[in-house]
Amino acid sequence: MSHHIVEVRDLAYRYPDGTSALRGISFRITHGESVAVVGSNGAGKSTLLLHLTGALKPASGEIRIGDFPVTAKTLPMIRRTVGMVFQDPDDQLFMPTVTDDVAFGPLNLGLPEEEVRSRVREALAIVGAGHLKDRPPYRLSQGEKRAVSIATVLAMSPDILVMDEPTANMDPTARRQVIELLKTFEHTKIIATHDLDLAMDLCRRTLIIHEGRMVADGATLEIMQDEALLKQNRLEKPLRMQGCPVCGFGRPKN
Repeated sequence: MSHHIVEVRDLAYRYPDGTSALRGISFRITHGESVAVVGSNGAGKSTLLLHLTGALKPASGEIRIGDFPVTAKTLPMIRRTVGMVFQDPDDQLFMPTVTDDVAFGPLNLGLPEEEVRSRVREALAIVGAGHLKDRPPYRLSQGEKRAVSIATVLAMSPDILVMDEPTANMDPTARRQVIELLKTFEHTKIIATHDLDLAMDLCRRTLIIHEGRMVADGATLEIMQDEALLKQNRLEKPLRMQGCPVCGFGRPKN
């Protein structure tokens, strides 16, 4: 199962204007782990995820997916192993119909037409979106777009799912549906999110990134209970741990 492992060693990246975005990030994620990457806006979460798919090239350091470094030569293999769900579904949905979008990746792998059709059916069934197969993506709700964007990745049969804010801009029902869906996946999952309640629902382990540096790596519950650590990194405790704002029940005493 080595192909499920993600290892990042001393990763650094600078934007074209010279701004340092990542500064010596290192971690190792093993088969089947679900790991949250949290931090304030501009901390470097999305930039980190883009390195895992080879969309960005590091200034220094190394990323390995299984036994292979992420390089220009290994990119085709890396992108079959690592599937990324972007923060904005509209960045992934651009074909005339949902079926066309989900089929796009497998077709570009050169798979036989019958296998592509099978993958499309299975991926849409997994996310509960089979009834949307003939709809144009622009006619979907935000929750439906998110489900279909996940299906486009699942159709590629990745070993590792990388997700950037998977519940952003969703209403509570759609958010809960996505969380319940993600609970069923046995993939290795790496989820960048501002939603710390989602992190508690899905991830036993959490990394905190602040100003391009990794400042914490540990059990999610322990990190979420550390108010000083969260405050230092411009984060707040998950809502479920804050207590009732009206009666004060469950809130920590001063």
